[in-house]
Order: sequence, then C-alpha cells, then structure tokens
Amino acid sequence: MRIVESTLLHTIAPLSPDAERARPDAGHPAVILLHGRGASEDDLLGLSPYFDPHFLIIAVRAPLEFGYGGFTWYDLQEIGAPEPAQFAQSYERLVKFIDDVRTHYPVDPERIVLVGFSMGGVMAYAVSLTEPEKIHSVVAHSAYLPENSNLVFRWGALKGKGFFVAHGAADPVIRVEYARRAKTLLERTEADLVYREYPLQHSMSEESVMDFTQWLRFRIFDPR
Repeated sequence: MRIVESTLLHTIAPLSPDAERARPDAGHPAVILLHGRGASEDDLLGLSPYFDPHFLIIAVRAPLEFGYGGFTWYDLQEIGAPEPAQFAQSYERLVKFIDDVRTHYPVDPERIVLVGFSMGGVMAYAVSLTEPEKIHSVVAHSAYLPENSNLVFRWGALKGKGFFVAHGAADPVIRVEYARRAKTLLERTEADLVYREYPLQHSMSEESVMDFTQWLRFRIFDPR
C-alpha cells in the first residue's frame, strides 16, 4: 500500500492477503498508534499482531525531535501541563493527519480508533474530546487529560464513543490519579467507558494489551 504524503510521518503495518481480499465496501477499520515521549512510530508498531488482522494499523511519528533521542509531541512545563504552543501545533497536525487518513486510505471513516501511550494517550484524548465525530474509540494507556490547555472538550457529544483507560497503579511518571480523574469525568458522559488499573509502572503489559485489543475487536466487529 502506498503511504501518502501527509502532515505526520507514519508507517503502515502490512495487511494479510486474506484481510485485503476481505476489505468491506466501506473500507477497513483503522487503528492509529500514537507513541510516547522519546520514542518513534516503531515503538508501538510491535503491537500489530495483537489486533484483529482486519484492522489497518497506522503508526505515527510525533513531529518534534526529543533532545535525548526519539520524538515528542510537546515539551512539558510539568506533568499535566504541556507547553502550549507545541501542544497546539501537534494537536492541529494530528487532526489534519486523521483527515488525511479518512480521505486517502481505504478505511471506514466511521471506524477510526486512536491507541495512545503516555503523551500519545494525551493526544488521543485531545482529538477525541474535541472532534468526537472523527473517532470511534480510544485507548489511553498511562496518560492524562490535557485539561491545562486551550481546548474545549465536548463532553456532551460522546454518546456511544468507546474509551478504554488503562494505567499502572505504581506509575511514578504519570500518577494513577490522573487516570482516575479521567474515569470520573468520562463516567459523567454517555461514553462507553472501560477502566483498568494494572500492577505496572509506566509501561504496558501483556495483560493490558490483550485486554484493550480484545475490547476493540468486540466494539468494532461484535457490538452488543
């Protein structure tokens, strides 16, 4: 599959021939992977085998170079407080990228999923809470809501949107209280929320990955 020129560099996991032949008329459901600080698009691409093979998996590179290696979405003033100008720029580029995916790739625009870890999860929250019509479901792993930003969250427009919030109970980087805050706010909406804490620090585990990929498969292919 040709990778189109877009606002963000990205890599697409190859589809199996069976999945390509079975492409629905509306297009493939798509998973957009958003990595954390100091990583790259390759960091989460290794999750591809865990997803249903009919997903089109797109791994995105954050737009800013990180001084210690890898890439980042923004600098931090402190945990929970992104540097405003960089955050706004990355947010705008990610929204445009999602529009590019919907337009130029063989995907179902009604079944776009964001899976983000750490800063990538922050970006997933940012887009899904401001442009919910573009996103079907979100996995925010080890992240926080970007409340200290200029974004206006559309809490009343989340009916039927899926959120899987996962966090390590012993996370020393982004404390689990941030995930609990997201849980509290999302529970007040009509979103379909699943919340899980794991015996982890700032990382994913086999258990958490299996949990959210199975959740996604049911939400996309076997909604109840």
